[in-house]
Amino acid sequence: MANKNTTIRHDSVGAWAKRCYMAGRAAMEAMLRPYDLGTTQWYVLHRLAHDGPTMQRELVKALQVERATLSAIIGALVRKGLVEQVPDRVDQRQKLLRMTAAGTALWKELPDLEVIHDVAFKGLDDAAIAAAVQVLQTATERLEHFIDRS
Repeated sequence: MANKNTTIRHDSVGAWAKRCYMAGRAAMEAMLRPYDLGTTQWYVLHRLAHDGPTMQRELVKALQVERATLSAIIGALVRKGLVEQVPDRVDQRQKLLRMTAAGTALWKELPDLEVIHDVAFKGLDDAAIAAAVQVLQTATERLEHFIDRS
């Protein structure tokens, strides 16, 4: 008899959402490997390139990673000379992150990862994509609310 906790539906929306995420992440990793960047490092650079200098604590929330994980990622970017940490003027314990000139130059060389989206969704109806987004957004919000109540 199958235990209800071990029965996994491999054809569920959640399973396909995870597979799609993992395939997209693998594509990102393959495209970033020649530049010695990981996906989360790319997300940090993306945020800094588009939003400008950002407090490190804001990236924890925005990227949904643990503080210790982000610290290690930022440390790697600092060692590579792509990002600098500057103590906040008001609270010296807080760090402001900004891209260095080398980081900006590298950012301009990186491939456009929009191609991953194009490959994944080319030819799909806009309404179908919007429906998929709505379903996943609603499910995510419900699960987050469920977790918060627990």
